[in-house]
Formats: sequence, C-alpha cells, structure tokens
Amino acid sequence: KDSKHFHVNVLGCNNFTFDGFKVSAPGDSHNTDGIHIGRSTGVNVLNTDIATGDDCVSLGDGSRQVLIQKVNCGPGHGISIGSLGKYKEEEPVEGVTVKGCTLKGTTNGVRIKTWPNEPGTITVNDMKFEDITMDNVQNPIIIDQEYCPNNQCSKGSPSKVKISKVSFKGIKGTSATKEGIILACSSGVPCEGVEIGDVTLTYNGGPIIAKCSNVKPTITGKAPACGDGATDTKQSDSATDKKQSDSTTDKKQSGSTTDKKESTDKKQSSDKKQKE
Repeated sequence: KDSKHFHVNVLGCNNFTFDGFKVSAPGDSHNTDGIHIGRSTGVNVLNTDIATGDDCVSLGDGSRQVLIQKVNCGPGHGISIGSLGKYKEEEPVEGVTVKGCTLKGTTNGVRIKTWPNEPGTITVNDMKFEDITMDNVQNPIIIDQEYCPNNQCSKGSPSKVKISKVSFKGIKGTSATKEGIILACSSGVPCEGVEIGDVTLTYNGGPIIAKCSNVKPTITGKAPACGDGATDTKQSDSATDKKQSDSTTDKKQSGSTTDKKESTDKKQSSDKKQKE
C-alpha cells in the first residue's frame, strides 16, 4: 500500500502466482505500478484488486507465458505491455493472456506501448486480450508505438519493435473517449496478425470509432471498422503522423467513405455515392 515506486517488481522469476492480492495507492501518485513483471516466465496474476497511480499490471521485456485473469483495475493507467524498445539489450515478449478483467475509470484499458527512435529491436508476439469489461475508460484498446511521455524522446525514426499476432475479443462496456480503439503501429515494422472481434464498447450511449495506422486488422463479429490515422490520446503525448500511415483502409472492411480531398476523379466520387 502507498509505495513510493512499484509496489511489486517480479524480475527473473519462473512459475510464480499472485492470487487474491491487493494493491492500493492514490490515483495521482506517480510511477506506483501495482505489479511489474520482467524477464520472467509462467507468472500468473489472479483474482487481484489494484488501485494505483500508474499501470495496474505492467509487463517489461522478457515476459513470457503470463496470465492476467480476473483483475480489477482502477484508478490507474490500465494493463500494459511495455514500455518496450528503449534499450538495445531487451528480450522478446510472448505468450501473454489478459482475460476476465474489469477496468474502471482508468486512463487506458489494455495497451501495448513502444518507444520510437530508440535501439530496441525485440518482438512482441501472441498477445490475447479477452472478455474484458471497461467502465468509463479512456483509450480502452490501444497500441501506441510512438510512446513518448512528457516529450522526453525524439520521433526522428519509427519504433523498431515488431508486434504480431494480437487479438482483442469480447471487450465491452463504456469508453470515456470517442476513439475507443487506437492502433498506432510503427511505419518501420507495421503490426501483423491483429484481430478485433466482438468489441461492443459505447461512448456517450453511441458507438466508438477505431483509428488505425500501419496495420490492417481482421474484424470479426461486432466491432467498429478501422479508419486511418491515430490521433492524440489523453494518456500519452504520442500521435501517429498521417503521412506515416498506410493507404486508406480497404472500403470492404470500412463503412466510411474516402475523403473527397483524397480523390480528384469525379467518376470515383460518383461510384462511391452509388455504393453508399
């Protein structure tokens, strides 16, 4: 309770379980992560309540085969993979499952964050976020590969961390931001194998929108179509430059029409009106 820094730091451990654990700190306390895991394999965080001023659970480099299940998070910055890529000698992150969790009033929901313009070249692979409830959460689903809090880095080059095989499924509840899904992937190593399925988040009683760059997610079940260009989030200073983003999402995957300014062909504009 009320730690001056991380409450629990799990480093270099194997087959370690937290069950029925509690962490409590004020929502405005800095760097007071609830449980931080790094360079460890087989760590389970179960049936745990965390209220803090930073990430409820954070996973650093070298985290493998981690299960986070039935965690109540809030206040705090959500459940995060990262930040990653800031240092050259980092290890890959793989096999992480976050399921059956509830986040309330947090500044992020489930998040993957990596630094731009830094030497780390690790991979992040096989991430599953399932059956999660959001209650008035800012940025409920976010991949932020331009993570740069307090402008303490340069964005001269994109993140070198490769993210692949990530799924967000069965995520429901309320978002405090209209953009409930932000996938701001690296223009240098675009995300691959991202799936969004049965995401039924609402904002002010209406649907959320999804903003994506440098990724072409697979959409299954009920989920918002993915548009181009991630914008600023309230939690981080990062924003994806539209000039770095992929070309507009395939119209068959999106319900939105292409911006008229991006098209000069009157015939294409007429065709779009017929398709709407």
